[in-house]
Amino acid sequence: MDMKPRRNVSPLLLSYEGDDGSVAGLAADFNSDFLSMKKTPLFLLSLTVAVLTTAALGAADFHERVGLQLWSLREQTKESTTHALDLAESYGIRLVETAGTGSLTVEAFGNELKARKLSAVAFHANFEALQKDSARVIADAKALGASYVVMPWLPHDEKIGLTAADAHRAAAQFNAWGKACQTVGLKFGWHPHGFEFVADAKGVSPFDIIVRETKPELVVLEMDVFWVYHAGQDPVKLLQEYPGRWQLMHVKDMRKGAATGFSTGSAQATDRVAVGAGQLDWPVILRTAEKVGVKYYFIEDEGVQPLKDIPAGVQYLKAIKL
Repeated sequence: MDMKPRRNVSPLLLSYEGDDGSVAGLAADFNSDFLSMKKTPLFLLSLTVAVLTTAALGAADFHERVGLQLWSLREQTKESTTHALDLAESYGIRLVETAGTGSLTVEAFGNELKARKLSAVAFHANFEALQKDSARVIADAKALGASYVVMPWLPHDEKIGLTAADAHRAAAQFNAWGKACQTVGLKFGWHPHGFEFVADAKGVSPFDIIVRETKPELVVLEMDVFWVYHAGQDPVKLLQEYPGRWQLMHVKDMRKGAATGFSTGSAQATDRVAVGAGQLDWPVILRTAEKVGVKYYFIEDEGVQPLKDIPAGVQYLKAIKL
């Protein structure tokens, strides 16, 4: 599915835009009074409102930008990659984020996606794969038509946690991969898992270091709401703190009553429930995400009954009004 913004032009813009798309082409036909009016604050304010309205109308509806992280169907993929894709199609979604290509080559996987009218928006690749051959990873993402390459897990010594030194090295590496992605028209993204939020004595966390030292034009962020909340962070405040950086989101709910405040990157599978059935305030989170520039939302199920919870989450998000 082509998710590029639809071109909707407001009447005001039509009133002065020429057939060739240039303002000057039509401006020559206006009389001097109108040309003088163009300099007035009222005209400029009206033009600003018109442009903002056009942008709002052109943006794809939230519901059209909801997809599925295919990791949700990891067990089904082990049995049959094509059957897993059949399931994804059956949920009525058209956007996916990949987590490998199962038993298929990248080319064959891409063909199976097309056969089901599924579009791979983002391509997950682990740190080791990128470090070994980032050019190959980027080429595979391009071959599938993805717009993002996302690195979902930073290797670290789990006994001591992710250190500041680790974070400095990761930031430099992310910038390099981001530059390589940018060169071919892709974006590089990073998906934190919670252990990056542990702060030092000065209150600075590895997450802070990585976000500060990566260039916004090279590195975007993917928020996994479950892991952010599990680590004791407020997803709404975190979204607001870095507007424009968060462009992707994993939509995953937490069981009501489940404890938080654990920066471990691990949790009981039973604490992960269908979207809308847990303790997270999705209307508030999603409204904020829309305001700060999140572009795509992927349901990711890591619970114990994905074939029941995924469609329940899809229906919940379809009904939600923002």
